[in-house]
Amino acid sequence: MGTRELTAEAAGTFALVLALCGTLLFAPAGTSGLTAALAAGGVVIAMTAAFGPVSGAHLNPAITLGLIAAGRLDSSRAPLMIAAQCLGGLAAAGLLALVLAGAAVPPKGGLSAVANGYDRTFGLTAVFALEAVATALLILIVVGMGGRRAPATLAPLAIGLATVSLYALTIPVSGGGLNPARSLATAVFGGTHALLQLWVFWVAPILGAVLGGAIGRLISDD
Repeated sequence: MGTRELTAEAAGTFALVLALCGTLLFAPAGTSGLTAALAAGGVVIAMTAAFGPVSGAHLNPAITLGLIAAGRLDSSRAPLMIAAQCLGGLAAAGLLALVLAGAAVPPKGGLSAVANGYDRTFGLTAVFALEAVATALLILIVVGMGGRRAPATLAPLAIGLATVSLYALTIPVSGGGLNPARSLATAVFGGTHALLQLWVFWVAPILGAVLGGAIGRLISDD
């Protein structure tokens, strides 16, 4: 992995976490979930178009591992890519923490309010299952759009729209994980409770990604 690829992954993940979590924090009450899903999808479209030729624009450790399961990525590239993604996410959460510190009336709960969790409205089993299945579906789209017969120019749009749909589904249930780097970033700045629940938002998306990658490998035209 070169500096260009790692910088692209860090910058792309930074933008995704900033847009998603910033919108969850600052959008008007009652609109934040859908608005955040749209913001995340928009960033994914833009970053996939801009950085796809550089690093693949995974922006998500689960996507990186899912592509390994699909046979689309050399596993030796994963550790540095995942590290870059996590650093980008942490930098975005740090910037949001700085913004919150300067707010005259900070949003209630701060970054802990946008950290992923499983005990707000839905329990552990429901959250784990939804996070795993939603991530598997996302990986299927990513793998499918990387096939030889798929129109490459439509890949950013397809992946971005899938991101919008899946975040619109998961935000009310789990806060919208699907991405261990996003979950790590807000947990680090969100307090002990978020850190104790963080394991779910690594294990479930990674299991879903591996499953999605394996299914994608079976049905892919490559």
